[in-house]
Amino acid sequence: MDETPGATLGRLIVGFQVSQAIHVAASLGVADLLADGPRTSDELAATTNSHGGSLYRLLRALASVGVFHEDEGRLFSLTPTGTLLRSNVPGSLRGWAVHVGRPYFQQAWAHLEHSIRTGDNAFQHVHGADVWAYRAEHPEESAIFDLAMESLTGASNRALLDAYDFGRFGIVVDVGGGNGALLTALLGEFPAMRGVLLDQPHVVVNAAAVLERAGVADRCEIVGGSFFDDVPGGGDAYTLKSIIHDHEDEPAVAILRVCRRAMAADATLLLIERIVGPPNEDPRTKFSDLNMLVAPAGRERTIHEWDALLTRAGFRLVTATPSTSGLAVIEAAPVTPD
Repeated sequence: MDETPGATLGRLIVGFQVSQAIHVAASLGVADLLADGPRTSDELAATTNSHGGSLYRLLRALASVGVFHEDEGRLFSLTPTGTLLRSNVPGSLRGWAVHVGRPYFQQAWAHLEHSIRTGDNAFQHVHGADVWAYRAEHPEESAIFDLAMESLTGASNRALLDAYDFGRFGIVVDVGGGNGALLTALLGEFPAMRGVLLDQPHVVVNAAAVLERAGVADRCEIVGGSFFDDVPGGGDAYTLKSIIHDHEDEPAVAILRVCRRAMAADATLLLIERIVGPPNEDPRTKFSDLNMLVAPAGRERTIHEWDALLTRAGFRLVTATPSTSGLAVIEAAPVTPD
């Protein structure tokens, strides 16, 4: 039987409760503890140092929405959905689930109305600093955020590799590449490819271990720096995954112009981003756009907005290739002045 309009709206209104419950389960590592088979809520409580009755209430709630499965005797097991809360499994979203429930992040979202009324950034309003400065001053949150980005990248890598031919590039410069999750996937898929990873020094400090574990460190150079200042030259392709959407148009153009300055005339720019869909569709991108408004002070863009942004920065839009992850590979070429 279909939901009534009231039931649908009621479910949407309390959607934050499901999100926060998933966050807690991810933070406790429940899914990893269930990897070898079902366990009772009391066993899980003892292992996670949690209150037994309260953990049971959390798990049965999540079982009601398909994250876990409950059997008699308060015995819980993983569902296909819950499996993606495990660490280090293909498509894992655990890092993202841990990040989105952090109090400092939730506090910004609690001031969404401020952003809507004023157009100003809620995070700055609440914390007195932008997200990047805040995380630089709170290294524990920076580490959690980096794992969240690694989680999202890991979940989308296969879809991107299936959708777009990255193998035609010999040297790929990953601009703002974090811990190297995307570049690791590219180098693992294409043994002849070499990579250059650029991000801030406190971010790339953990990249070497990621690349080593994947067995591709010998084909990747790690560079600490800011993409507002300089980008390494010599690349055949320059990838920016979920970077430009963090910024409004002026800083976005500034980043792209720095990339343009580093690129040869025959190099390729690859923006891996969401593209806003038509009216009444694409909720993932449109709610991501609200997240850009609240947290990093950026925006998701339509294909026409991406085209205009690239033109301002000295590029020509070539094509946009969608993937099943919801991300698209937006290919652009440098425009040579007459």
